[in-house]
Amino acid sequence: MGRYSEPLADAFIQWAGVRSGAALDVGCGPGALTRRLADRLGPENVIAVDPSESFVAATRKRCRGVDVRQGVAEKLPVSDHAVDVALAQLVVHFMADPVAGLEEMARVTRGTVAATVWDYGGGAGPLSLFCSAVRDLDPASEGEGEQAGTREGHLGELFAAAGLTQVRTTALGVAVSYQSFQEWWHPYTLGVGPAGDYVAGLDDADRDALRARCAELVPDSPFEITARAWAAQGRG
Repeated sequence: MGRYSEPLADAFIQWAGVRSGAALDVGCGPGALTRRLADRLGPENVIAVDPSESFVAATRKRCRGVDVRQGVAEKLPVSDHAVDVALAQLVVHFMADPVAGLEEMARVTRGTVAATVWDYGGGAGPLSLFCSAVRDLDPASEGEGEQAGTREGHLGELFAAAGLTQVRTTALGVAVSYQSFQEWWHPYTLGVGPAGDYVAGLDDADRDALRARCAELVPDSPFEITARAWAAQGRG
């Protein structure tokens, strides 16, 4: 996923207008956005928060000098008005309470709140082709299109529900090239994330069937996968 989240971070930072000051990365994961913020603002001006102990450790190692804390979006371990901008990349749809998480982001910033979520509702996320293959073989499987912020307009609605004003929305695109189907398929076999967990839970026959269906759907090599993320920003 880093092949998509890292270029998305560049586009997200530019669109959010992050140029100076202090920033908070909410749900930092392994630090894709955190590292970009540290490069731009200086690590001493960046705070990163994630509920996962392993991600906190990974981000501390990857982003030396950044203040990385363990915590959840709905109760951020950050004081009021501590930063100039609070960002959440590919996190809102994982929040237990997205509105509460956005309210917390507004509490800790004296400026902008911004977030991005993949367009799973429109079938334009980086996993959409994989998910399509899964549904072809397992129609009862749960899709990702109903998650918070993943359909057009919903992220802006969540911002408004959280009391944010001057809300702006857009779509950010990312294109990733692959030289072969195997290069595309291999990450799904590593047991990482929901897709990796799904593949790991299949027996050999079902895994082979899913691989074959994916191979039918993926374009001829070399090919490019284009993904789209919804983005919103506003002020508390």
